[in-house]
Amino acid sequence: MELRLVQRLLLIGILISAIWTQGRSGPVTSECLGNLLRITLSAEYFEDKYLSFSVVDQSGVAWELDEAMAAQCGYTVTYSTWSNIEFRASALSCHSHLKRDVFTVTIQIKASHTPDMKNAATHLKSASCRYGPWSPREVVCESNYMEVSVRKEVPQTVKDFIQDEPEDWTLAFPEAKVREASVWQIVFHQPEEKKALLVSDAWSAGYGLNTTDTRVLLRIPYTAEQIQLVEDQGITFSAVRSSTFYKQRWMILMVDTAVACPVDGVDYTNKTIIWTVPKYIQLLSAGATSFKDVLVEAGVDLHKLSAKEMASRRYVLLNDLNAITLKIPIGAEGGYYKTSVSSGQHGAKYTINLFLEHQWEDNKWGLTKYTIIKEIQTPFEQVELAITNNSNLGARLMNVTVGTFLPDVELVNLTIEGVTVAVPEAVQRGCLIYEIRSANGSKAYVIQIPFDAPSIKKEYVSTDMRAYTLNVTLVFIIHPTSDTFTVPVTTVSTVKDAVLPTARGFCDGRNIHLIITRGNVDQNWLPFISDWHLTPEAAQKYSYSLRDNGSHLAISVPFLSSHVSYEDFHASGIKASLHLTLKDGITLANRKDFSVSCRFSPSELIQCLPNGTVVITAVKLVGIADLDTSLLVLRDRECKPSLVTEKTATFKFNVNTCGTNRKFNSTTMTYENEVLYFRPGNDTPVYQLKFACLYAIKQTVDVRYESKKNPPPSIKPGFGSLALSLKIFKEKSYSDPYWELEYPVVKYLREALYFEVELLQPEDERLELNLNDCWATNSQSQDSLPQWPILINGCANSEDSYRTVFHEVTYSSRVKFPQHLKRFEVRMFTFVQGTTLLQEQLYFHCSVVICSTMPQPSGFPCPRRCSPGKHRLDCSTEPHPHGQASSGAVLVRKEND
Repeated sequence: MELRLVQRLLLIGILISAIWTQGRSGPVTSECLGNLLRITLSAEYFEDKYLSFSVVDQSGVAWELDEAMAAQCGYTVTYSTWSNIEFRASALSCHSHLKRDVFTVTIQIKASHTPDMKNAATHLKSASCRYGPWSPREVVCESNYMEVSVRKEVPQTVKDFIQDEPEDWTLAFPEAKVREASVWQIVFHQPEEKKALLVSDAWSAGYGLNTTDTRVLLRIPYTAEQIQLVEDQGITFSAVRSSTFYKQRWMILMVDTAVACPVDGVDYTNKTIIWTVPKYIQLLSAGATSFKDVLVEAGVDLHKLSAKEMASRRYVLLNDLNAITLKIPIGAEGGYYKTSVSSGQHGAKYTINLFLEHQWEDNKWGLTKYTIIKEIQTPFEQVELAITNNSNLGARLMNVTVGTFLPDVELVNLTIEGVTVAVPEAVQRGCLIYEIRSANGSKAYVIQIPFDAPSIKKEYVSTDMRAYTLNVTLVFIIHPTSDTFTVPVTTVSTVKDAVLPTARGFCDGRNIHLIITRGNVDQNWLPFISDWHLTPEAAQKYSYSLRDNGSHLAISVPFLSSHVSYEDFHASGIKASLHLTLKDGITLANRKDFSVSCRFSPSELIQCLPNGTVVITAVKLVGIADLDTSLLVLRDRECKPSLVTEKTATFKFNVNTCGTNRKFNSTTMTYENEVLYFRPGNDTPVYQLKFACLYAIKQTVDVRYESKKNPPPSIKPGFGSLALSLKIFKEKSYSDPYWELEYPVVKYLREALYFEVELLQPEDERLELNLNDCWATNSQSQDSLPQWPILINGCANSEDSYRTVFHEVTYSSRVKFPQHLKRFEVRMFTFVQGTTLLQEQLYFHCSVVICSTMPQPSGFPCPRRCSPGKHRLDCSTEPHPHGQASSGAVLVRKEND
């Protein structure tokens, strides 16, 4: 991990985030740890800054570090616990100053708020450490390099070296003879060949070489070309076998600079880390025949631990014949958990920076000091995050706590309703976010959003309860790796604050109206009638009215509509109901039902037209589910509806047809029929709806309208009236009447007036008009005085000197029903009031009686009076409708006027 971090730190700088850190005495501290110097930078001090590192040599020149140079020169930059930055330098690093047993390292740190490092602040840190005594051979396995340093000995003769390693001397000797002092050469021993590199070539290849008065050093990055992976006692090592040569005057020094560091050897069993290192590594022990352990010590973070300290932490250090084993319980003191992500899932890995030092003696090298710095990280383990809803219902505040998180996690973004915003922007939008920190550095995030915020989904639950749902995705970043993970948060708070829609219904003469007052839960509810969605387009199609202003929804539906239910008939009218349901706009679940019921006058179902045409609409009641309105008939089953809907059937017919019956009384004529429904194969109707039209002369009366069996009786539909006229004609042929503009008509004494009384409506051939009384007045009022009788009980006035003459009426192109007309002739006579001749305009009036030409149920015919060719039969007790008609004015003149 450190190699990746080094690149991030040194090549592009590092942005130190606001992460918890333990208290420090200052921003930069140093510590001597054997042959290593550690300089620690406080993350708290360098918060939100980009950093770069340089090493200052003895001449004051600053050498900026990158990953390759750090590994080549003996520097390591990594993170310690909770993102403090740690800089380590070897005692024999490139630019350290070694004097006797004290080495000094000077570094330069630049900190800037921008990655281009403009306006950077510079921090200079110099530290010295004493280290000694040095062992004849010291091997260090750092996280990014391997290092071996060997003590210089008095040179042996060339002959002895050739006898020991003749192949190396053969390669080195020609170069050594011609080179000046202090020119180095390295020979790498590969399985297939040996490769010799001059110092300059070795340096260009990334190898680090150094020499002091007493020591020779070779440093090899783990990425070097000559590294081999070898196995020893089942453990894999990164290894390089090499010989390093140095010429001084006529002497050539050759030292064995072989080095090997373990790559693996870590197992995880029963929540325990088991780290095994072979004691005597073959590559480092070549030529030796006897070994003796001198020291085995272990520690954490480069600090050695005593046996007592290790026991308190439940560490176990085993020193067997062939291997050293260190056992660490996962989660034990000294290590720390670090947040990790695997396949997008949040988890953690336990990390511990172990330190192992093994010193042994052999008969070739004497004392060897072997130091391993090993960061061990356990496999990923998923960690469930607690999401706690602490919403404050009284304050109407959604309050959610997410966590606990480790200190290396930071919340950076929130995604609400598909929109991702950074934390500062979310705060500006009314979302309060803050951290809760614990004493151990862990933390949780609290998110507070008002219930009424647009990002909170509001949903009706039941009765007076509403559910407030926060659905947000939190995006976290892990420092220092910058890995990210998301945590979806969905919390629901139920509050007793639902205001359901209410409704007010009413009816006018022809429509049912429903006005719904919106509540706070029905913004997305849709109006349905049964399973029919009432959209503006659908309402327009059926001529319904649908208006929605956001606070009110108004619906108007005609009384005769396919979406109206008809429940019963009573004398007070027809009960019609409109049932409307508000459904959830997403799930279509029923949310609220409304209905309005009204009683409508039967006049909405029946029309009795003056010409004898009847229009009747039968409605399907809710109690007869199987009724097919298209199969409804009248008494004459050949009479079928002219217009059919799912719930109505409309018939249009003349009173003379479809089996219509007729009745009379003194003022009206009644036509009766009924609408019937028969199930197939059954002659007994299951639906029987009686109706009637009542025609009255010069007045309007209610019409009886009833049904039997189903639906129940009686309602009051429709109206009708009889229309009469009294006209005066110019001559006996009755072809040319006086028109309205010709009145008053001027007549002289003994001139004839030709009168015609006609039943205009209804056009029923079974009706007959008979004259009763006719008289004249000198005003338009039929009841004004004086009155001069012309006909009495249908006969001429016997006191007149000029008798009234009746004229027979026959069928013609103008006269369709002769029985609907009566004609008579009157000679103008002297109208005398007292002894005075009345000379002014007169008005003529007649009363009539309407009779049936067919035998009545009682057996009596229509009464006959003094009409031509008829005998007067005035014995009938049957009531018959009566009426009156009047003419325009007639002006009487003497002959010499």
